[in-house]
Amino acid sequence: MTKVFWSPQTRLHDGNGAVWVGLPDPGDEVPERIDRILATLSLPEYEHVQAKPHDDAALRAVHDPAFLRHLETIHDDWLKSGIPELAGQDRVVAYAFPTEAMLDGLPGRVPPAIQARAGSYAFDTMTPVGPGTWAAARAAADCALSAVDAVLAGEAAAYALCRPPGHHATTAAYGGSCYLNNAAIAAQALRDAGHERVAIVDVDAHHGNGTASIFYERPDVFYGSVHVDPGAGWFPHFVGYADETGSGPGAGASLNLPLAPESGDRPWLDAIATLADAARRHGSSALVVSLGVDAAADDPNSPLRITFDGYRDAGEILHAIGLPTVIVQEGGYHLDSLGGLVRAFLEPFES
Repeated sequence: MTKVFWSPQTRLHDGNGAVWVGLPDPGDEVPERIDRILATLSLPEYEHVQAKPHDDAALRAVHDPAFLRHLETIHDDWLKSGIPELAGQDRVVAYAFPTEAMLDGLPGRVPPAIQARAGSYAFDTMTPVGPGTWAAARAAADCALSAVDAVLAGEAAAYALCRPPGHHATTAAYGGSCYLNNAAIAAQALRDAGHERVAIVDVDAHHGNGTASIFYERPDVFYGSVHVDPGAGWFPHFVGYADETGSGPGAGASLNLPLAPESGDRPWLDAIATLADAARRHGSSALVVSLGVDAAADDPNSPLRITFDGYRDAGEILHAIGLPTVIVQEGGYHLDSLGGLVRAFLEPFES
């Protein structure tokens, strides 16, 4: 029986849409995602377990404490500022970002204007912060950490139903519908519990730039990702290329396998097999899977056209590595197929 760790608090985040190329966008990272997955996994093969709260130290092991404080407090500060009445926007959506190019060597400051400060730890306009965002993101991290606890206690695999997703969140920035990096938090928790080497395999449709950056200079955590080629115009656009293999002590511990749009199952599964082999060569003793099912054929964000059978075969490949495995939910936005795709991937881990 596979344990499914979830929290009702993960429903609390509601971005109320987003802003894309300056225009309102309805968004598709919605609370109903949780219920669709839970409904599909309401079978004897699965045990639903509410996640337990964990100490913030597990978050600080991955994220900058100042970033965590910002994410926890920025919505309350936004409401107090009067911006909702002035601009008609009750979600935190930044309009200016202190990028390296913008500062160009000048010392950055913490701006007093809330609409500017909102961009201090964000990297896009597609990831609003609402009244329940922090509670939901914090609960999602607890789901990942509870799954880690189960694996450390002897479970062969555990599934963390995290929402919002996390693999785009960096040490000190949120974006790409991600706020806290649940997969990175899980991997670091496994390291802190005694696993000297941990592998992360990311099968989301998009490169997990946040996870990659967090471990880019570390040899102890392998990060491998198969995703649609950012050079073909896909998020996260600036990174996720095949020549990004880690740096310094982490040289060789990152592996990106970008695929052309419309690739379909075979190239995708071949890439996952390559990532599985790399995880074995890394000498990892535990595995974290970033399970995005947004590469599926019906997904509104899908560039890769992966089938249900493809996801089942991907689960077989990663299950065959034979490591204790924490499976962390990332993307997947077609509500009618979402739960079934997750179930297809999890089936090999049921035994």
